Amino acid sequence: MDHIATHIPYLRRYARALTGSQSTGDAYAAAVLEAMIDNPDTIPDQVGARVALYRMFHTIWQSSGAPVSDADRGVAAKAQKLLQRLTENAREAVLLNALEDFPAVDVARIIGVDPDEAEALIRIGQAELAEAARGAVMIIEDEPIIAMDLEGIVSDAGHRVFGVAQTRDEAVSVGTDGRPDLILADIQLADDSSGIDAVNDLLAAHGDVPVIFITAFPERLLTGERPEPAFLITKPFRPEQVLSAISQAMFFASTETLV
Repeated sequence: MDHIATHIPYLRRYARALTGSQSTGDAYAAAVLEAMIDNPDTIPDQVGARVALYRMFHTIWQSSGAPVSDADRGVAAKAQKLLQRLTENAREAVLLNALEDFPAVDVARIIGVDPDEAEALIRIGQAELAEAARGAVMIIEDEPIIAMDLEGIVSDAGHRVFGVAQTRDEAVSVGTDGRPDLILADIQLADDSSGIDAVNDLLAAHGDVPVIFITAFPERLLTGERPEPAFLITKPFRPEQVLSAISQAMFFASTETLV
């Protein structure tokens, strides 16, 4: 199982982004591991293990993740109802391609379609998610070039840059002058302060605001041992990764478009 263990943190990342929740995403990832423990014959070989692992996840997700019960309430229920109106497998295809860096041919194998359909689903998903929600994005990043890159990605996608901060204190100052719709935060900041602490300060001031963390060491935040972010981007990142994470986070957080 060692060759499987190396992929589990990233499966958790995918599951959390797909569900919008750490607890729900981790439960689906755990279900994959339980299925392999119950039936060792399903444990994939080392060659192709990553694709096989995500395919097992997708089989469980398809079979149990879609319906919303009448008891569900609030934004999460609204999000799930809107999900039912999106093109089937489109969100999954976008996340697998953009966030997890699978090429279209592997996306096709994971979700069980042909490669041409996978490419079409990626395009459709990008368009549908881009239209789902837009808002003001705060950037907490101590590297000026990376901050400028993020500003461009955010603006080009039709979002507004709420403000940019390089330290925890600056983030609190900028982030409490109004309320951002989403926070995009590096973890290690310019004065050795913590982006996580900065985000916690802002959440204490504003309540629930969707957060996307950026880090060069994602496995440190994907252990499942403590409260962790649902949305996590690995450095170095591609614009598609940032856009897919922003779209997912805003999709689950939006109360104006989820009707």
